[in-house]
Amino acid sequence: MENQDVLDLIIVGGGPAGLSAALYARRAMLSTRLFEKESIGGQIILTSEIDNYPGVPHTDGYTLSELMRSQAEEFGATLTLDDVASIEHSSETGLFTLTAGAGRFLSKTVIVSGGATPRLAGFEGEGAFSGRGVSYCATCDGMFYRGKRVFVIGGGNSACEEALFLTRFASQVTLIVRKDHLRAQAVVAKELEENEKVDIRYLTSIVSVGGDKLLKSITFRDNGTGEIHTEEFDEGSFGIFVFVGRNPETALVADLADLDEHGYAITNERMETRTPGLFCAGDMRRKSLRQIITAAADGAIAATSAAAFLGQPIEG
Repeated sequence: MENQDVLDLIIVGGGPAGLSAALYARRAMLSTRLFEKESIGGQIILTSEIDNYPGVPHTDGYTLSELMRSQAEEFGATLTLDDVASIEHSSETGLFTLTAGAGRFLSKTVIVSGGATPRLAGFEGEGAFSGRGVSYCATCDGMFYRGKRVFVIGGGNSACEEALFLTRFASQVTLIVRKDHLRAQAVVAKELEENEKVDIRYLTSIVSVGGDKLLKSITFRDNGTGEIHTEEFDEGSFGIFVFVGRNPETALVADLADLDEHGYAITNERMETRTPGLFCAGDMRRKSLRQIITAAADGAIAATSAAAFLGQPIEG
């Protein structure tokens, strides 16, 4: 089945970037349809505490995403739970064809805001305690560990930089490195090694974690000797931050946009890709900060750029 109606804009991804784009697109009177494959709101609906989104203090991801969803729908955006399988672009007509479970859809412009998912460290209990002691974002959750101990998994630039950031809050930061060296840039590694709050455990991995509502124990493995031991703590007195990379959801645009060495989409400041009419927004694109507010800003910029591409710029 092919939907012959040509939309002004199709948005793929229903997180903060996609919902923000839908709102701004409808303000410009663009016919707009948003596709989200799982849950409207994206990954943030799993976040139990959010206190750094301006104007909405002390909320949670589900509540914030519901506010975004209702606002986009109030302006007339159509939100559809469906998985987009492919995006094709015709150089002759300039139109995009998107294939989803409900059929094929035509659009003059497309914004893809698929996000990026943190890579898991793989220890037992990681998923069960995600959001209850296991975190993947120091900027988001660091302040919840003020005066507490934190363990940071990873040895690259991101892990080392986030470990340094966490020293602002935590009483002690222990970096868990599975190899016998850091992979971070020398200047970052030196700063980390010289920080009095930081302890580095080389050749170490976390095997499992345990607890009730919150974490209470960590089981470590010495990767050199194979020895395994468990350390017990007061419940909720520590946290684990995992920084072993992220997986950007860029498969749909792999043939239409340039990707960097880590698989992130490369855009300019207007969120434009190398394909005219195709925009990328949010965590899936190459950027320095991945937060709810920056995703929402990306979506607003992408929708504004799409409107301008169609000759319908958005007024303030």
